[in-house]
Amino acid sequence: MKMDLQDLKPGRKSGHKPGLPIYQQLYRRFKAAIAEGKLRPGDRVPSVRALASELGIARGTVELAYQVLAGEGYFQARGPAGTVVSPLLGGVDAPQRAAVAKPRTTQRHAVRKTAEAPLPFAIGLPALDAFPRKTWTRLAVRGMRTLDMAAMAFPDPAGYGPLRAAIAAYLGISRGIACSAEQVFITAGYRGALELVCRSLLQGGDCGWHEDPGYTYVRDFLQRLGMVLAPVPVDEEGLDVEAGRKKAPGTRFAVVTPTHQYPTGVALSLPRRLALLKWARSRQAWIIEDDYDSEFRYQGRPLPALKSLDQDGRVLYSSSFSKVLFPGLRLGYVVVPESHIDLFQESASHLPGPGSILPQATVADFMEQGHFARHLRKMRALYAQRRGYLLDALEKVFGDSLPVAEQAGGTHVVVLLPAGCDDRAIAALAQARGLAVQALSHWRMRRAQQGGLLMGFTNIATRGQALGLVRQLAKAIQLPRA
Repeated sequence: MKMDLQDLKPGRKSGHKPGLPIYQQLYRRFKAAIAEGKLRPGDRVPSVRALASELGIARGTVELAYQVLAGEGYFQARGPAGTVVSPLLGGVDAPQRAAVAKPRTTQRHAVRKTAEAPLPFAIGLPALDAFPRKTWTRLAVRGMRTLDMAAMAFPDPAGYGPLRAAIAAYLGISRGIACSAEQVFITAGYRGALELVCRSLLQGGDCGWHEDPGYTYVRDFLQRLGMVLAPVPVDEEGLDVEAGRKKAPGTRFAVVTPTHQYPTGVALSLPRRLALLKWARSRQAWIIEDDYDSEFRYQGRPLPALKSLDQDGRVLYSSSFSKVLFPGLRLGYVVVPESHIDLFQESASHLPGPGSILPQATVADFMEQGHFARHLRKMRALYAQRRGYLLDALEKVFGDSLPVAEQAGGTHVVVLLPAGCDDRAIAALAQARGLAVQALSHWRMRRAQQGGLLMGFTNIATRGQALGLVRQLAKAIQLPRA
């Protein structure tokens, strides 16, 4: 270890603001040491007891600093072997590792900022540490070497043909959707799919149902495209179709997450699914199905897609590779009715399209060679384990005072707050400590009595890490503890 422990002593000149808590001073100095190369990936750091004795500070102060560093991915606890600088930092430039995650003024920006490692409890991210990088790199390099002249020419605006075929085959097996490759349009993420649908079937001023609570960023995007959205409440059976009929009868479309509603995690019941399809048929309306997190279900059998029940061609099935592979791909897709292929092809020709052919070809190879199915099986088992870590930690720290909402799957949990608690204020306190929890109210269009917190678990690697993070949360939000 090249680092001088005296550099860690509180009160030494460091450029930090006066009055900064000692654990934060310690936390920032360790990060600076990593950035400057004084601590390298794999280096062992002093034990809590030894460092507290050396610096003349309380052990709890050192322990809290270590927990924050571990939660942000800088430190890795190895039980009796001690704590080391995370080996995963080996591929990250030092100046980037040193960047301190500063809270933003609003939740929306705070949770969507880019970072060198996932913030604790971040939602919407897969387990980046478990992605098969070697396999992916091998396929990508091979794709570049075998790039043919056809792929180098102007690409099909509907996307790379082999990827469209691979997706159609996958959906037929896993989601019960019978479709041809021609019905699959590759897009620049889920928002690209939404734009293609709107440009093809809708026009500015059209009104549509939007789940409340629902996905805020989709709501904002649709409104920017000129759509008018009517909030429809969600209960334990999902979207309340009858409430939508009464409150906004003249709508042309509905955007739903039927398999795993975002953010509550409930599934749209079969009676509601049938009622929604009947409504679309009677109104000649369109249903945009976002099959969010459908691959990750830990109780019972996977639910069929709403599209698999569609007999009238009113459902536009959409999904992306952000949660199953990684968000940086920016690849999504939409399955359109066979009768509308030409219309969508025309619209796609006037839009930017899904981008470079190379990542599309890599995903196609990844799927065709069986890596995609194996990766999903691995992730289901891993997420079930990591979800268990978080649930156990919440139970141990909070007991019954912070109950977890019932969810059969997904990549985050929703904890319900006691009556009268302001979940936005509580989330802001947690975010100020570097914990990327989100308020349930943030995803609502209308106010509701029940508040809650959304907490991602995909990047919580160990039981000890989960417990440390939940203890940090308890100190930040000051709710009753077990």
